[in-house]
Amino acid sequence: MSKSDTFNFRGGEILGVNIMPFVSEDPHLKVTKPLFCSILANTRLSTVPGVSGAGQSPEKTLLTPILDAELIARGSITSMPVKPNTPTGCPTPASITRAMMDLISVKPLFINAGLAQSPTVPCLDAYGCVGEDPRERDAVPCADALYQRGVEIGEYLSGSGDLLVLGECVPGGTTTALCVLRALGYPASVSSSLVNNPLPLKEEICRTVLKRIKREGITRPLEIIRATGDPMMPVAVGIAHAYEGNLVLAGGTQMLAVAALVRAFQDRMPPIATTSYVRDDPSANVSELAARIPVKLFFVDPGFHDLGHAGLARYCIGEVKEGMGAGGAMLLAYLLGYSPATIREKIYETVSAYS
Repeated sequence: MSKSDTFNFRGGEILGVNIMPFVSEDPHLKVTKPLFCSILANTRLSTVPGVSGAGQSPEKTLLTPILDAELIARGSITSMPVKPNTPTGCPTPASITRAMMDLISVKPLFINAGLAQSPTVPCLDAYGCVGEDPRERDAVPCADALYQRGVEIGEYLSGSGDLLVLGECVPGGTTTALCVLRALGYPASVSSSLVNNPLPLKEEICRTVLKRIKREGITRPLEIIRATGDPMMPVAVGIAHAYEGNLVLAGGTQMLAVAALVRAFQDRMPPIATTSYVRDDPSANVSELAARIPVKLFFVDPGFHDLGHAGLARYCIGEVKEGMGAGGAMLLAYLLGYSPATIREKIYETVSAYS
């Protein structure tokens, strides 16, 4: 199917062929004044060779949240002469989120939870620090303060919209998510932006971290974040506690970790929106984890396999999969009445301009 083909369904048949729906099921969410927000943070774990594919090198993963925010806010990366594609030509999920923000005319909001460098786009500042390597020391020493600032941000945003789609950008965050989920008692296996998920490396890191947690007797949710999480997590949990409208967590296994923490705090559970490519990752047990927490998962299937763009088709073989709230951004466009055909065409148009 080329980008010019149209289909007026929200799931069903086309040309007599059964297809998956654009969204796994109807979220039954009404929205008149939407907000899209993404929490930006770093963890030193992303600089461990092999952990993260979200950057041209391990050290450059520390720049990825800033560059992605530039792309979403301005339509291009302005601080470095780079294109928003992986080395294989796969468009970054930030380019998908940019396409959706442009389509629905929503200005994104960013929160600096703990970046290695100052952001280059306007952000709410939670005054956090870069997450440390949890094998060596506490990862988020200021977790309590970041949680309280998340609560304050959630209270502030409550007066600004009736639906908040909350994404994140934390390279290396699936590894911190693995540690947090395991520390909370969940038999987690997490996804990756890489086609070949570096599970042995993640498991080795997690085993070391869990030994330290057990030795120190760490069991409370905020203590677990402090010991082994990343700066995004306490801010997201604080927002979930305080935001009064409908909240959707936008992301894959990293947002499953946030949901598990929300459950541990005994707060109201927001649903999660992510892509079908996260669900279909054979190295992760996303649906099983969601059922165990439990949290409602909505999967968006944008049908990149037949969109006519070779880079986007790489999502279907397991590259990138999700990030910067891309799944939630597509769901938001859908909730606002845009057809799957319009959403797909806008993504194609946007990423083709970066080729």
